[in-house]
Amino acid sequence: MASFLQSGRQRRNGSAALHNIEATIEDQIASLQDEIAALTKMVGKSSRKQSEKLSAQAASGYEDLVARSEDLLRDLQDGYLRGASEVRDTVRRHPVATIGAAAAFGLVVALLARR
Repeated sequence: MASFLQSGRQRRNGSAALHNIEATIEDQIASLQDEIAALTKMVGKSSRKQSEKLSAQAASGYEDLVARSEDLLRDLQDGYLRGASEVRDTVRRHPVATIGAAAAFGLVVALLARR
């Protein structure tokens, strides 16, 4: 009889212990879910900050590129205007040499086109 009562108590105690383990596991799962939610929020904030930083860097880089390209275009225009002015001055100073150079260039082009 004593063993029967002891086994009944053990079953009840085992059942209570099992219930305590289940409660502990459920508490741990809830705690992990809370931690995962907190980590998700932190990652979201971090990625948002990172994307804003990258966006600002890209905008800054684009503005620098536009400014440099405008400077380059201005330099090219100035160089073209200087070159055109020099050609006009040379033609005015040496009209005969210019006609001779043009004729020689035309002859070279004609010879190359004939081949």
